[in-house]
Order: sequence, then C-alpha cells, then structure tokens
Amino acid sequence: MATSALLLLLACALFAGVAVAQRVVTVQSGPLVRTEGSHVTIWCNVTGYKEGVEQDFEWSMYLSSVPEREIRIVSTAQPNYAYALYAQRVNNKEIYVERLTRDSAVLHITKVLAKDQGLFECYTPNTDGRYLGSYSARTNLTIIADSLTVTAPAQTLSKVEGDTLQLTCEVSRTTLQHTHLSVGWYLRSPEDASAPPQELVTLSRDFVLRSGGPYRQRMAAGDLRLDKTSASAYRLTIHKLQPVDQGLLYCQATEWIQDPDDSWFAMTRKQSDKTQLRIQPTDRDFSIQVSTERRSFTAGEPLELRCTIEAQNVPERFFSVSWVFSSSPVAVVGPSAVPVLGPDYVAREAAGQMTVRKESANVHLLKLQHLRPSDSGKYICRVTEREKTPTGDFIDRSKRSRNVQITVSSLQSNITVNMTSSASDVLEGDVIQLTCLVQTTTGPLSMVWYWTDKDEKEAPEELATVDRDGAVWHSPNYRERASYGDIRVEKAQGNTFTLSIYNALPGDEGQYSCVATEWLQTGSELEINWEKIGEKSDAKKISVKTVESSFVVSASSRTPYITFGDSFDLLCLVKPRHNPRVPTSVTWRFKPASSDSEEEGQGDGFKELVTFTREGTLQWGEQLLGLGTRTTVDRAHSNTNFRLSVTKAGRREAGKYQCTAVLWRRNYDNSWSRVANRTSNLLGISVVQPESKLRVQKTNHSQVYLEDSRVRMNCSITSQTRADSQHAVLWYVRRASGSETDELLLRIERSGAFEYGAYADEERLRRRVQAERLSPNLYTLTLNRAESSDSGTYYCLVEEWLSDPDGAWYRLAREASGFTQVLVKQPEIRLQVEEQESNITVPESGSIRLGCSIPSQSSRDSRFSVSWYVERTDGDFDDAQPGEEGRQRECVFSIGHDAVFGNGNCNPRDESGPNSRLQFERQTSDQYSLTIQGARPSEQGGTTATWRNGCSTLAKHGTAWPPTTPDSPLSTYRHKQARLSIPWFAPTSRCSTSSSSTPSPSSASSSSLCCWSLQVPQQQQEPGGQERCPPALD
Repeated sequence: MATSALLLLLACALFAGVAVAQRVVTVQSGPLVRTEGSHVTIWCNVTGYKEGVEQDFEWSMYLSSVPEREIRIVSTAQPNYAYALYAQRVNNKEIYVERLTRDSAVLHITKVLAKDQGLFECYTPNTDGRYLGSYSARTNLTIIADSLTVTAPAQTLSKVEGDTLQLTCEVSRTTLQHTHLSVGWYLRSPEDASAPPQELVTLSRDFVLRSGGPYRQRMAAGDLRLDKTSASAYRLTIHKLQPVDQGLLYCQATEWIQDPDDSWFAMTRKQSDKTQLRIQPTDRDFSIQVSTERRSFTAGEPLELRCTIEAQNVPERFFSVSWVFSSSPVAVVGPSAVPVLGPDYVAREAAGQMTVRKESANVHLLKLQHLRPSDSGKYICRVTEREKTPTGDFIDRSKRSRNVQITVSSLQSNITVNMTSSASDVLEGDVIQLTCLVQTTTGPLSMVWYWTDKDEKEAPEELATVDRDGAVWHSPNYRERASYGDIRVEKAQGNTFTLSIYNALPGDEGQYSCVATEWLQTGSELEINWEKIGEKSDAKKISVKTVESSFVVSASSRTPYITFGDSFDLLCLVKPRHNPRVPTSVTWRFKPASSDSEEEGQGDGFKELVTFTREGTLQWGEQLLGLGTRTTVDRAHSNTNFRLSVTKAGRREAGKYQCTAVLWRRNYDNSWSRVANRTSNLLGISVVQPESKLRVQKTNHSQVYLEDSRVRMNCSITSQTRADSQHAVLWYVRRASGSETDELLLRIERSGAFEYGAYADEERLRRRVQAERLSPNLYTLTLNRAESSDSGTYYCLVEEWLSDPDGAWYRLAREASGFTQVLVKQPEIRLQVEEQESNITVPESGSIRLGCSIPSQSSRDSRFSVSWYVERTDGDFDDAQPGEEGRQRECVFSIGHDAVFGNGNCNPRDESGPNSRLQFERQTSDQYSLTIQGARPSEQGGTTATWRNGCSTLAKHGTAWPPTTPDSPLSTYRHKQARLSIPWFAPTSRCSTSSSSTPSPSSASSSSLCCWSLQVPQQQQEPGGQERCPPALD
C-alpha cells in the first residue's frame, strides 16, 4: 500500500513538472571476502534526503540458511536495537557504528567470526515525512579461514658497524580466493616501545619494492636489498650496517584481496618473531643541521626551526642544544630535555607565543607564534656533547650550525570582500540569504551588516555585528525579529560570514552591505592591544516580490465523463510555489448534480469536502461522498499541486467541484495573518452507466421430440460488461398454434429465485418444467414428459444487472437469445394382436383357457390393458351391447395398464370375489391368458357363446408415468372370435368348493374358490407377490 502511495506521489510530481529528490542508500559493494578474526568495516551512505537532518543507520544481517529472517545488529538511534545473538558483542564495543558525517557511517566488527557470514543490510529510517526512493541496501559478507603464516627464527645478533646482515622470512597461505601478498621488514627501537616501527624495505602487493624514508638513499646505493629466493622465502640484506640499524627486526606479511569496487583490502596481517640486533659503533663524531620551510614571513605568522643532530647511537649519548638569536640566548635544552629560557623570552613563552621542545632523540624544535618585525635576524643552533673519559673526567665538544636568516615584514591588509546572495529577487516569505567571503587574511576579522532602503534616501541602518571572537550583536531595531529567529547572523568559517532573513517582508527590500575589518594583536599577554590594519566592504540589492500579486488558483481534470465504478482525479494548482513562511490552505468543495440550491436565496449549494490546512494536516468537511466510494487526497512535495482522487464513483459523485485557496503569512512572533484568498474555476463531473457488453448466443435451433420425452434448451451468455455482473433470465414461449403473443414461462431472478409465469399455471407446467444454472453464463430449461401441446418457439431474455458504488443494483441491458423451435409428436402406432379363430368343445365343468399374444408394440416401454368379452346368441343379459351379426356382447374380464382388475377397456358385469371361476395369468410382458373353470352351458341348455379378447396399449416415453390423462390408450386392437360349445356334464371341480359336493347347475351358492397368480412389471409389482382369487363366474 505504501508502495502504491509513493508511485502516485511521484507521478503527481512529474505531472506538475516538479523535480523531487529520491532517497538513495548505498552500501559497500559485495561480496566482501574477509578472514576470520580480522577487523571488518562496511560503509553506508544516504543521499536525496531533506537537508539539515542528521540520518540514522540501522544494521541487520540475514543468514543463508534462513534468508527471510532478519537479525538486528546495531543502530545509531536505538541503544537496545541488537538481537540476543549480537547484543553482548555490541555492548562490549566489539561491534559498533562510526559516524563519518551526518549522512555517512561505517560498521565496525573488530573480530569477525565465521557465524557472521551472510547478507548485511543498512537501513536508514525516513526523516522526510514521505516515502520516495530506497531506504536500505545490502551487501554479502563471506568469512574464510585465516591461513597466512609468517615465520622467522627468534635470535640475537651482534654486529660491528659496517658489517653485512642477512635475514630470511618464510611466508605462505592456502587461501582459495585470488589474493596478493605484501612482505616487509621493520625495525623497532628497543628503548621506546611506544614509538612506531621504522619501515626498512617492503615488497608491495603489486610486486613493487619500496623503502622507508631514512633508507631510500641506502637502497638506491644498493646497501639495502629484499630478494624473493623461493615461492615462500624473502631475504633481507643490509650492507654497511650503521648504529641506527640497531634494534628489533621482524618480518611482516599482509594478505590483500580486491573488493568488487576495485579497491584492495588487507584481510590479515601477521608478524614473525623478532631478531635483536646490536651494532658496535666505530665513530663518535656528530653534525648539526637547522631546517625551516621558508625564511621570509609576514608579521603574525608562525616560525618553526628544527635542529637535527646526525650521529651514531644518539639516545645513548648526552647532548645539550642552545638556540641563539642575533647573539642573544633564546633557550637551552639539556640532556634532561628541560628548556631554560632567555630573559627576553620568558613572558612570550608564558603567553603561549613560543615553544621549545625535544621532538626526538636527535631533533629539537623552536617555534615562535605571531612573528613581529623585531624577530627578523640570524638564528643558530649550538650543540654540546659531554663525554666521560676512561679517567672519569668529562669533556665537552661543541658544534654550531650555519646561520639561518629570517626576515619578518610588517603586516599590511590585502583582504578582499565579495558578497553573494542566493537570489536577487526573493518572493515574500522566502529567505534572503547573503554570504560575505573575505579572502587574503592574516589577522582576526570583524563584520558589520547594513541595510539601506531601495531609493538610498536614508543613511544605512546597522543590522548586526560579528566581533573578532565571533560574538553576534543585533541592533535595537532588529533585535526582536532576531529573538524569534527571523534574522540570523553567523560566522560559518574563519573568513565566511552569512546573513539570513527568514520570512522576508516587502519592507526588507533594499540594499545590503557587509563591512569587514582585519585586526592585528599587539602587546603582551598582560596588556593585549588590537590594531585595525584594513577594512573592505561589498553591497548587493535585494528586491522582495509580494506573493499576493502572483497568487493564482486553477483546477483541472482529464476525465469530465466517467462511468460507474471508475476513478477520476481532480488537480488544484496553486501558484506561486509553496513557502513554509507563507503557506496556503486549500479546500475542495462539491455541489451534487441533483442539488437545486442554486435557486435564489439558497446560496451556491457547495459544501466542503476536505481541507489541507496551512499546518499540513487534513480536515474533512461536512459533505461526504457515496458509501462505496473511496476518496484519496494528496499533495506534491512543493505543496503547489493538490489532488483529489475518487475511486468507484457513483451517482452521488456527479456534480461540480471547485477548490479554494487561502494565503497566510506567518509573522515573526508566530502569529498568522490572512493575506489573500482565491477560488478556482468549476469542474463538472458526469457519472454515467457503462456501455453494455452483454451478448447472448443467437443461434436458432429446431428440435423434434416424441411425447413423454425430455426437452432441453440452453441459454448461453457469450460476454458481459463486468466480471461481477449478475443476470436475470426470462424464458418465453410462442405457441405453435400461431399466437402472436409470447407467454412468460419462467423467470429466474439475479438472486436465483424462481417465479413462474401465468402460462405455466394455465398449461399445468409447474411440475414438468425445470430450470437450472449450470455455470455463471449458462442456463438451461427442461420440459419433462413432453406433450404435443408443448410444441412452440422458445427463447430466453437475459437482463444484466450491475451494482453501483453505493450498493444499489440497476439493470444495464436486456438481450434475447436465438429461437428454439420445438415440435412434440405422438409415436407411431405399431400394436398388433395375434389373430386366430377356433372352435373349442369342452365337457361340462371343464376348464377353458383363452390366450392373448401381442407380437408387435409401439414402444418397448409400452404397457397394455387387456379385456375379454363373450357374445351370446340369446338374450340372457339385459345390459349387453349389440355386437357383430346382431349378437349381444358382454365384458367378462378386464385388467388395466396399471395391473388393476376392472381398470381396462371395459367394466365386467360381475365383480371380483371369492366365487369367481376366472383365472388370469401373464406369462411375459406380451403373453396373457384367461382360464374359465367349471364350464357349463346356459340355463336354456346347449347355448353357444363366442369369446373375444381385446388389448389396449399405452406407450411410456421418457420417465413420466402414468400418463397425464388416465385411461387414455394409445391404440386398441381386437382379437378375432373363438366359438365354444359346452355340452352338459356333471359338474366336477379341481378346486375346493365352499358348498355341498354335489351342486346343481342352478345352485347360486355353489362356486369354486380358485387361486391365480398375478404378475406385473417390476416397477408396478406389489410387495410380496400376493396370490389373489378371482370371483366365481356364475
């Protein structure tokens, strides 16, 4: 989130043409290879921050095993910053940060460990009040083992002056990295262990041979050599040994590695054991030499004279040094190094203007501060050596140096003064910055600042004075402003003076001048006098432009027309540029498009949205935008561009926008004055609905189905305006009968709720219609158990709904799909019953078996209702119907398609009961039989009857069963007749009877109770497979 805000801020700054500095943190380039136990340093710099603010540095590291885990080490701002892993080493100062400048620091690890290997990060906390740029940088630190070895035997050697000395040192290392070696020989004084060692000769890492200062001439003469005799051996050779060569000699090797920035780093440095060398001198003579940098001086400058004693074994000998000026003693320094001053120099030394000391065993210094013209003359150095003879007496041997002529000329002021300013034309509230540079100075300076009005009609008015000691004194007229910090006078350096006037006012316009005076100190410490030796000045005119004259406010927008949910930016540009002393408060105002407050007497209708106060804070107004809207406000670094960003705009964000700005002046007493106010032009923002991208597949289809089938239709949405669009789908049908009115079958709301249309209720489709949403863009409509009345033209109408930023849903567009022509037909009638005609004669009380075979059916899922009839030639039955040839037909037995007796094509006269003589059986789905038990003639005797059996089929299609209209056969087929002749026989029964064993033909109570088995299709079979007995046939 923070990254998005920085990018927006940078984009705004670039749009306004404002150059914004970016923070950049730089760390020493890696990888850095260092040896274990060495002292490691890593520098870190930061640029691009707000000037004048000291930067802090925080160091962390990341191990390669857990690269995402930060381990804090040390910080310049937080004393307890380190984690436990480094806390003790930081507290012991084994790890610390050395600050070089306010924006540069160095991390020190005095003794690096192997576990310190990893990725080091330098982080600088933000001090600018905004985020722009990089705030950290990383470098990789690799720790390797220290394999450098330096060996030389420890020994004591005694030589005589003029002999030759050879010493050998073995240096080796096993580092895998590419490194260089430097090998050198050093001499340390045995008397002064604190003195730095003297370099004899060194072979550098670049294989360049060099020698120390005192040994350069001897190496050039060939008396000093360093030879590499093997891969690891380095031999030192000194010819013509001198007493100064006496001491402790050792070999020192350094292993160097080149860092990625091409600089060389000394990874490790080791020394060999020391060789003690004693040299017996052969000469007691000595010489004297006096040296100085120059011999001509100006009054006030310092003079340094050095007297060097050149002799053998000086520290073991006793010398006294006397300084003489023009035959007058200045000071004497004996062997104890305690100076004795001459009478004319005691006061001068007490005033700190004179120094006499022994810098080393053979160098003595005379330094005179603030030379005077009377110091001109000849200076000499006289050296006396006191030596004890074998007899015990002391003899003195003295030598004097050559004369050194010193000339001190009188001081004359040659100062020059140059005044510069940051700008000649300053905007009101800005800073008037004046710098006065004084060059070619010898004595201390004082500075006086003056101001004159632009017409120069009045005398210059003094602003402030800087005396010789740097103290600042303000004049009474400017003392109050200076006390509040509006006027600041400084002595930046020894010869640079600055005058800063903050919060410039129009009355500050005029000419400014600086007058520099050079002084010379005379007299002694007890009575110091100052003499003015020169004075120079310079002036510059400064004009102050009022901000009110250039105060302009304008507003702009790139998107006056936007769609729902889009974003727009409004920019308020304030000129001139921001000045902290003359800040601007900016307010964004808004008038909704629906507002009618522009009517007379109701004001302008604008309400405040947000205000950037002069202190830089944000204050929200009474007017708020929509609930679903996100409002963002920001301003450029220069505070000249104020942007109002509105995201997810809705109807409530449409209207007119305007920004107003008020210019304030901050007085030197921190009070505020209102200078001017400006109002920008109006910006009209219109928020409209987005253009619909709704597309529904419009391919037309024609489909033919059989009755009782399943009809399926798709409604596919090929494109939509937004990913979060919601849809409502309406299914319509146009009847095949030619009706011009499209009937609403079903409506699916965007919430998923169903609502049936009036057509579904009229056609009784509620139980058969099924709507589904297979995917966000695919809807289906299914008609189960289709009927011929379902034929027609179907299509879907899709409504696209979107949510505005306020959360309200609105319909964006409607679009119809292609048409699907549906035709529902009845199946082809293929019912056939096996036709046969026969005459059957059975004895009385015998059984008659009548069969019914169906060789052909309309559908494999068809079901059948079967009925048997009897046609008689007499009129025994009153309700018989006329049949063929004028005979009477009677329904004897019927079974429906649902396996219910009496539910077939006719209604039998006799009801089923325990006395029935009929037995029904279905062997297969297309084989039926009816058995009549106990056959007998009619009451008139010898009656001939003709039996008929008829089958009706009802086709089953799809999964819908039973049919919508019960007992409506698809087709009916009638079997041909079979004639039966039953002669009179005595009744016999194979079934059990419920009355006497000798029944008579006319006995109504005599009946056989016969059981039959009922077999029905699996989906209709009753549980248990019950046996039922039909009623007896009288």
